[in-house]
Amino acid sequence: MSTEASRDKFKAFLVAKGLRPTSQRLAIFDAAFAQNEHFTAEELLANARALDESVSRATVYRTLPILTGSALLREIDIGKNIKYYAPSREDNGQQAQVICIDCDKIFEINAPFMDWYGNTVSSKLGLTPVSQRLQVSAHCNAFQTTGHCAHRNN
Repeated sequence: MSTEASRDKFKAFLVAKGLRPTSQRLAIFDAAFAQNEHFTAEELLANARALDESVSRATVYRTLPILTGSALLREIDIGKNIKYYAPSREDNGQQAQVICIDCDKIFEINAPFMDWYGNTVSSKLGLTPVSQRLQVSAHCNAFQTTGHCAHRNN
């Protein structure tokens, strides 16, 4: 789905929930979909304010659950007191996440086996999978030997 189609889906989702597609909410959407890397709510706030200076922190924090509820944005919890987000794009497919413990960088790799695995284990129990995720935490080999994480600030 293109960014424009995703934007239209977001507007329709807002209307279906009885919410208005305000310029602030659309600036938050645009800022989120302009990102190529995972981002935090605070990073999203800064990027949205660059598009519309009237965007408030409260609006960002109220809009994030709407975006994740519409399946247009994915929430990624790496087990620390901070959540990361990434736009859901048609090329995301089934992805596994590998998190560098040394710098908190999130890598996403294609994991087409996840559909098969989720369906196989669920069907053995008479269940139908709704969602699944695979997340691996790992240390940077370079950091362990040199004290410098090759992925930091990349």
